[in-house]
Amino acid sequence: MLTPQEQYDDAMYDFSTADYDGAIAKLKVVLAEDPDYFDARLSLGMAYYRKGDYATAIEEGHKAEKLRPNEQLVHTNLSLFYMKSGDKQTAEHHGLQARIASWKGNMAPGAAAPAGDPELELAKPKAPPVKVGEKFPDMPWKKNKPIGGDKAH
Repeated sequence: MLTPQEQYDDAMYDFSTADYDGAIAKLKVVLAEDPDYFDARLSLGMAYYRKGDYATAIEEGHKAEKLRPNEQLVHTNLSLFYMKSGDKQTAEHHGLQARIASWKGNMAPGAAAPAGDPELELAKPKAPPVKVGEKFPDMPWKKNKPIGGDKAH
């Protein structure tokens, strides 16, 4: 028995050889076992698109959108599917959603930004607090120099 990943890989081989019907059949088997298999759902929509079945491609694209609403590729595909189906306004909406998703960095709603490597962060200077009415630190460039410098006017 093949694992879901192996079944998906087999379907993608069919897709890469333009056997879209074979890819669709195999992707449906994968999704019957695991309806939340995101890559299979996304690929199924693209296989229907390649066959020219834009309505079904859109339907599958929206199923993928439910799995990952902020995924850039989902909205890119939906934009393409809607454009080919003749719905330019909805295509532009999904194009914008794809752009927004890329700006957000594909973060899940409510998720915190990923923590960076502390060794790679810039050093943050710690300035001493300045109290109101207190003189500024020593500024040697302002010490008793005559206006106009050393030259006589």
